[in-house]
Amino acid sequence: MRVFNVLAPLGLGALACASSSSDCRCIYGETCWPNTTQFDQLQGQISQPLLHPLPPASPCYPPSDPSGNCTAVNQGWGDGNWRSSQDGAMQSTNWETFTFKNGTIDACYLNTTITKICEQGSVPVVGVDAREPSDIQAAVNFAVEHNLRLVVKNTGHDYLGRSTARGSFMIWTHNMKNITYNSSFVPEGAPATESYEAITLGAGVQWHEAYDAIQAQGRVMVGGASAGGSVGAAGGWVLGGGHSSLAPSFGLGADNVVEMGVVLSTGEYVVANSYQRPDLFWALRGGGGGTYGVVTHVTYHTYPSFPVAAVFFEANTTNTDVMQTVFTEFTRIHPAISDAGWSGYALISSEAMGFFYIAPNTSVAQANATFDPFFTFAQNLTSQGLIVSNYTVPFDSWYSWYTTLFNTTGQVGGNSQISSRLLPRESFENNYEQLAKTLFALPGGYSWNFVAGGEVSRIDPDSVAVNPAWRDALVEVAYGESWDEGATSGEIDALISQLKQSMAAVSAITPNSGAYYNEASLYEVDFQYTFFGEHYPSLLAIKDKYDPHRLFVVAKGVGSEEWDSELRCRS
Repeated sequence: MRVFNVLAPLGLGALACASSSSDCRCIYGETCWPNTTQFDQLQGQISQPLLHPLPPASPCYPPSDPSGNCTAVNQGWGDGNWRSSQDGAMQSTNWETFTFKNGTIDACYLNTTITKICEQGSVPVVGVDAREPSDIQAAVNFAVEHNLRLVVKNTGHDYLGRSTARGSFMIWTHNMKNITYNSSFVPEGAPATESYEAITLGAGVQWHEAYDAIQAQGRVMVGGASAGGSVGAAGGWVLGGGHSSLAPSFGLGADNVVEMGVVLSTGEYVVANSYQRPDLFWALRGGGGGTYGVVTHVTYHTYPSFPVAAVFFEANTTNTDVMQTVFTEFTRIHPAISDAGWSGYALISSEAMGFFYIAPNTSVAQANATFDPFFTFAQNLTSQGLIVSNYTVPFDSWYSWYTTLFNTTGQVGGNSQISSRLLPRESFENNYEQLAKTLFALPGGYSWNFVAGGEVSRIDPDSVAVNPAWRDALVEVAYGESWDEGATSGEIDALISQLKQSMAAVSAITPNSGAYYNEASLYEVDFQYTFFGEHYPSLLAIKDKYDPHRLFVVAKGVGSEEWDSELRCRS
């Protein structure tokens, strides 16, 4: 097996002297790691050749030819769809690296002048390319039998590094691409009279594929937004809640799930819905990915397509006082524009801001009537150096708006740590000036996701496992720090210290709220409440029931407090 020859010079061979106990998961390089014969037995049980993932930049290092495959690596490095197709790639490259306690960083940088060798870092060393539930069952049983450190990866869109771990065994669901539309879908175990116009997506389907499929039916669905649509549609996005520009119209992604297929740590494949295993079904809808089992497919509600009006606004200035004035007014108007049915995204910094918002079944005249007061407010500041542009555009469908904006690449392939916060409507109504002041002071800018309110706020907070703080929120903000390849652990620590300061400031202004688990920080002090709210005790009980082997452990996930920082040994 190639894995045993390739990885020894990459730093993992030094682990061979270590031993694994029942309190620790076995990782590559330890004497407990399965041998060639055992891997051959696994190979006989699965449909595809075993994977031996390598860091995505590895073709740029000898003995590979830098003038050959490295060209493709350079072209694809910032492309989310290219990265999702590489079994060893994550969307944020820092999760491909590993930092030892002494500050040494194992990495395989794209810039080959930084280090002369390519090291495995945190990229898994062997895995199963799952194409059907039986592949996942075989992999899960193998991981349990050999007490392996297991990770589950779909696209690698993950800000907590949950899709990767040093020396680990991986289940890769990216190639489970089944898509089925059913105009009269009946959940398993439900009465025949309960049917839905639904779409079922295999675990590896990405949003650009799902949107193309449902548009062909003249319908829409609640889904995620990313450059090129590379985020997975039936993985961590929905398991963490799933925000969307359509959430204020129809609820979060988790609110729109009809049924899921799951492989449990016992190796059993089960169906979860409101009629079968309703407790598991509840937990899977917002209780976090990689925690209760491996999802094989998700069935979603769909809705008839509709036209939208879109409003675009940009402003920039070197006068930060003027920009803060504009942003404060922008913050103030959100309860009203939420009530008018708007949603969308914005990017904010001290010198520039821009937003692109939509409202279903809204005319250009109606859109302008809603936003003209704000546009006039901004235009009145042009004499103080503010440069403003705005326009309103009708689209015949949500799909045409989405593909116009997100048919691009270049948002991934860097190093970053982020955090997020759910901003309650109450803060906008009663304390918008202080809220705006605190957010405006965040270094480097942030993304402003206007994806709550409306239907999200009207749904019973206990109907699914999503953090109840979503039901009180209007906006989710995400902010963070980034760094270049080759940064030292000390330099990275300094940036993390700044991130922690930002987190403390935003939390202080929204003390009873929480954060979005899919856009989260490793450094949340009380992650149980911040990510899951009052639902955490119930989620932990459900995990105890359905994951008796404690096989599925991820950063800041339910039950992770029992494990050390590498999630390998019980603490």
